[in-house]
Amino acid sequence: MPSQRDGNYMNVDSDSDISLLGDGDGDYHLRGKNKGKGKAVDKKKKDKGKSKAKDQAYTWEASYTRSWDTVQEDEAGSLQGAVEDWIARGRRRRLLAPAAAIRRTIIRHLILLLDLSTSMMDRDMRPTRFDLTLEYAREFITEWFDQNPLGQIGVVGMRAGIGERIGEMSGNPQDVLKSIADRHRLEPTGEPSLQNAVDMARSSMSHLPTHSSREILVIFGSLTTCDPGNIHDTLDACVKNKIRISVVALAAEMKICRELCDKTGGQFGVALNEGHFKDLLFELVPPPAQRAMTRAAGSGATNPAADLMMMGFPTRLPDTSPASLCVCHSEMKSEGFLCPRCMAKVCDVPTDCDICGLMIVSSPHLARSYHHLFPVKPYDAIGSLADTPDAGLACHACARIFPTTALTSTSTEGMSPLNRYRCPECHNDFCGDCDVFVHDVVHCCPGCGK
Repeated sequence: MPSQRDGNYMNVDSDSDISLLGDGDGDYHLRGKNKGKGKAVDKKKKDKGKSKAKDQAYTWEASYTRSWDTVQEDEAGSLQGAVEDWIARGRRRRLLAPAAAIRRTIIRHLILLLDLSTSMMDRDMRPTRFDLTLEYAREFITEWFDQNPLGQIGVVGMRAGIGERIGEMSGNPQDVLKSIADRHRLEPTGEPSLQNAVDMARSSMSHLPTHSSREILVIFGSLTTCDPGNIHDTLDACVKNKIRISVVALAAEMKICRELCDKTGGQFGVALNEGHFKDLLFELVPPPAQRAMTRAAGSGATNPAADLMMMGFPTRLPDTSPASLCVCHSEMKSEGFLCPRCMAKVCDVPTDCDICGLMIVSSPHLARSYHHLFPVKPYDAIGSLADTPDAGLACHACARIFPTTALTSTSTEGMSPLNRYRCPECHNDFCGDCDVFVHDVVHCCPGCGK
């Protein structure tokens, strides 16, 4: 019987976890549970090569590992040029937007469809598509309610082949944000069903009045959809009910998603990266323009006459008022709002009275919704003071003194080298910061009030 270790022979028990490694020259080395001993030279080289490959970033990770390259300093070491480019892009976007009054729907109802399938766990968008979608959805809901205070949002999820109602349609942004706050409750699983989710969203908006808009926003990350029937029948029902569907795709363009948007008048876009994903999402914050009705045979008007709708402005109760039951939650509260028609008490506005059905709004909410109908015209960039001899010395809004010489030698499209912008209506001059603040926040010119 040969010995346990005789030359190149070694008796190894069959159920042992020790394996043989040969280096090609007849020398064998033991590899057991003690991984620090007995490794072959070529194995070390392979491990060294693997560790070196792990240190190198993937191609799709380059934008994250060197994210500081996206903001470049100028010759003087300042970041002012990068900031001006960002402001210039916003100004060019405002210049391309229609400045004339457009008929829009200020009372909006939106259903947010979230893809909760396993494809949302892909890491092509960091940290994952799912986490990034939840983060952008929270920002979108906050901005949407800020720009559309009279609107309502509901949330529906797509996972495991069904449509799941995550949040009821509500006009309170805190309730909508609370419905998507628990990440573990929304854990992705299974395949999405576009037809089931759209049907659920359509049925939840069937009772809405005709003067309000019906919109569906789909954030879709999968390349497949598991539908129980013909999705084109659902599409025809959405067209009949005048529901506008918009899709933001995270993977690639699908023909059915494109048809959903084209036939209903919505917007479709494929996110190229995280920044583009957010841009596509926030383009849907302003209310869409109302589509003209199809011209009927023998009729001259393309749109029906505008109908008046009844609204009520409630009376706000102070905190020191005696506690009473509210009709929305049946809880004893001191503060609240009284319906002007039936004197019922509600907690928040805007809302619909649960007793008489009157739409209760506050005057600031109604006034803020009107800025979409009458947008502030883009200010003209002043290139030199030779054409404007009567120019003021300071900004009309913040009283900051304008520079007398050009701030930059290079001219950027849409930017004024003198940091001076003039309102085409009142001909008052504003600085760059006030220009951005007026068009993005105030939505009203301080000089002319338009």
